Amino acid sequence: MANTRSAKKMVRKIAARTEVNKARRSRVRTYVRKVEEAIAAGDKTAAQEALRVAQPELMRAVTKGVMHKNTSSRKVSRLSARVGAMG
Repeated sequence: MANTRSAKKMVRKIAARTEVNKARRSRVRTYVRKVEEAIAAGDKTAAQEALRVAQPELMRAVTKGVMHKNTSSRKVSRLSARVGAMG
């Protein structure tokens, strides 16, 4: 348990930051899921459009510190490979 005033303030700040990061992570997952659903449905144009929208969202997560740069790049790379492989 936090004892000092500064420690109590840090607990509050961390809780607020956690909520923001949780929302951002959830938002990214939603966009990635939309791409995966379009791939599963076999709709290449919808998958390409969903990927085009998801890419900046993934990179935004990097700039906000929610995700590591390599993680985001890996996800974009794998999704684009799957969309590209669609017939």
